Amino acid sequence: MAAIIEPRTLKGFRDFLPPQEIERRSLIEKIERSFRSFGFVPIDTPALEYAGILLGKGGGETDKQIYRFKDNGDRDVALRFDLTVPFARFVAQYKQELVLPFKRYHIAKVWRGENTQRGRYREFTQCDIDIVGSDSAAADFEILLVIRNTFRTLGLDAGIRLNHRGLFNRFLTNIKADGRSVEILRIVDKLTKVGEDETRKALEEITGEGAGKIVEYINRRGAYGETLEALTALAGGACPESERLATLHSYMKDTGTEDSFTLDPSITRGLDYYTGIVYETFLNEDPSIGSVCSGGRYDNLAGLYARERISGVGTSIGLDRLIAALESLGKLEKRSGYTVLAITWGGEREAGRRQALAERFRAEGIPCETLLESADEAPAAGKALTRQFIQAEKKGIPWVLIPPEEGSGEFVLRDTRERRSLEALSFQEVIRTIAPRGPSRAACPA
Repeated sequence: MAAIIEPRTLKGFRDFLPPQEIERRSLIEKIERSFRSFGFVPIDTPALEYAGILLGKGGGETDKQIYRFKDNGDRDVALRFDLTVPFARFVAQYKQELVLPFKRYHIAKVWRGENTQRGRYREFTQCDIDIVGSDSAAADFEILLVIRNTFRTLGLDAGIRLNHRGLFNRFLTNIKADGRSVEILRIVDKLTKVGEDETRKALEEITGEGAGKIVEYINRRGAYGETLEALTALAGGACPESERLATLHSYMKDTGTEDSFTLDPSITRGLDYYTGIVYETFLNEDPSIGSVCSGGRYDNLAGLYARERISGVGTSIGLDRLIAALESLGKLEKRSGYTVLAITWGGEREAGRRQALAERFRAEGIPCETLLESADEAPAAGKALTRQFIQAEKKGIPWVLIPPEEGSGEFVLRDTRERRSLEALSFQEVIRTIAPRGPSRAACPA
C-alpha cells in the first residue's frame, strides 16, 4: 500500500474554508463596485513572467524576495511580486489597442518570499487601480479620491497620508545627500516599523551629520498648507513638486475632502519605480496594522519596456492585511454560505420535484438549495428531519422548507435561528416570510 502523504501547506501560504472565502469575496465585490463607479475596467495578466520583466523594477530588496526558477523549457521565469510591474509590461505591449488615458483595475494574487507576520503572507491578494497616459494632478487626485471612496464603502474610517518623492529628492540635493538617495528613501520608508532612533542611526551611517536634518524634515507635522510651506523652504524654494502638492490641496478643498488627507514627509515608499506623489492609507481605528493601501506616481516604469515615456499613477489595497485589521476591529461579516432557503431531502424519487420547486424560488431571487442524503449514514425516518435541520443550521442557512405531501399545497417553514416552525403556508406566504421587503433582499447575501 502506498504511503499516505501528509496534507500540509507551505509556510506563508493558506487555504480558505468557505466562511473565510465568503468574507474575502464579499470585500472584493465591494472594492470592485467602488473601482467601477469611477470608470475603471478590469484586466488580467499571467502569474508567471520572464524573470527579466520583473527583476530590478522594485529594488534590490524586492528582487531577493522573488520566486524565480527555470521551467521545463529552461526559461528563466518568476512569479509576479506585484501587479504594477506586469501592468507596465502590459501597457507597453498593447499600447496601440488601448485608449489613453487608460484606467484599469486588477485584483489577483502575488508572491513574495518575505518574513511572515500579522496580515502579511508570502502569497497574498492585491486590489490595484492605475491611470496611465496622463501626468496631470487631476489623475493623482482621482486615485486619492478612489481610495477614500473605497474605504468609506467598506464602512471604514481611513486616513490617507501623502508626500512627493521629487520634493524629498530636492531636499536631499539641498543638503548634499542626493548621492545616497535610494538608500535614504528605503531607510525612511521603514520609520514606522523600526522607530525614530533606529532610523536616525541608520541614516547617520550613510549621511553623518545630515541625518539630523533628514529626521527634522520627515518629522514636520501640522496643517497641510503649513507643512507644505515648511517643506518647500527646506527643499530650496518653490518648484514643480511643491506646486503639484499645492494643486492637490486645492482639489481637496473643492471636494470637501480635506479632512481625509495629511501631508506627511515621512511617506516615501520603498520601491524604486515611484517618481512623484506617493501615499499610504491607515485605518484610524487600528493604525498599528500599518498601511493597508499604498501607491504613487511612476512616470518612467512603462518606459522600461517601450521607447516612449508613458506616465502612470496608481494604488494597491492589500486585501489580507485589510482583513486582519477588520478581524481585530470585529467588523468582518460572518457568513457560512450564500443559501437563504434549503428544501428537505425527500428521497431519490422526489429529487426532480424538489429541484423544480427550488427553481421557482430562485426565479423569485431567493438563493435556494436542496439538501442531500448523507453518504455516511442513513438516519431512521423519524430522525431524518432533525438531522437536516441541524445540517442547515451548521451551514448557516436561515430557512428550511418541508414541501407538502402530494395533493396538498401547504408548506412547513423552519426557522433554524429561532428553532421554530411555521405551518400551513402557501408558496407566496413562504416568499413573504423569507423576504419581507421583496426578493432582492434575499438575493444579496454579500
